[in-house]
Amino acid sequence: MSDTTASLQRKIASARDLQSVVRTMKAMAAASVGQYEKAVISLNEYYRTVQLGLTASLRDETNAAAATDPEQAVTAPIGVIVFGSDQGLVGQFNDVMVDFVESALAKLPGEKIVWAVGERIQSRLAETSLATRASFVLPKVINAITPLVGEILTELETYRQRTSLSQVYVFHHRPCAGALYDPVSQRLLPLDRTWQQTLTTLAWPSKALPEILNDPAATFLAFVREYLFVSLFRACAESLSSENASRLAAMQRAEKNIDELLEDLRRGYHHLRQSSIDEELFEVVSAFEALGKP
Repeated sequence: MSDTTASLQRKIASARDLQSVVRTMKAMAAASVGQYEKAVISLNEYYRTVQLGLTASLRDETNAAAATDPEQAVTAPIGVIVFGSDQGLVGQFNDVMVDFVESALAKLPGEKIVWAVGERIQSRLAETSLATRASFVLPKVINAITPLVGEILTELETYRQRTSLSQVYVFHHRPCAGALYDPVSQRLLPLDRTWQQTLTTLAWPSKALPEILNDPAATFLAFVREYLFVSLFRACAESLSSENASRLAAMQRAEKNIDELLEDLRRGYHHLRQSSIDEELFEVVSAFEALGKP
């Protein structure tokens, strides 16, 4: 069915309304990306500081022995924390993460206990063989990340008190140069010999070696708690930064498509309007010529 000028006007009005929504979403995503990017930069520096503190603490033989956990049974469950999105308009953000999680966990033996962070990623995980034990709501502001991390750590500790976990992995997206994001993973627990050796390879930034004052064991435990906290905090901040970057890119593509659609609709409307005017003029001229004939 051919369009009329009235139907084209309605389509143009609808496209303009959609364009307004897209521009608003684009502005919100751009503002969010900025604050999360700053948070990620700050967290990277703080994470490095915590690692150096652990490196200094592990120079004490007592702490080094405490960090070496005994080997756990291969059949013990593996804890998995997956960060996704709570909102849509993020392209393949959650699909890429789910594929990455499935591929990585397929290489690990034993049962997997999954905690999803984000409503959208939870629904995608439900379509796989990785059933989620519980889910968490993603924060919409930076200040809400701290309570979320506290909830996750409490849930992990509660579960570990009732049963054993051989390992705990964190999966999230990380912003990267030249692309929007990359899926990454980090083994959060156990704090075993492998973890200890990784830390001891870090070079101390000065020639003066550190010395732990007061109680070395208490200092070490404080650094471990901070290490777990900042690891989850950074994972959440990087995931939110990647999510908003993905949404910003999606809104930019949508805005371009809407601009092209509006241009086509306006061109069609003007062409149809001009054709209508031409027909009216032809009718007037024909009527005048008919009346002028004897």
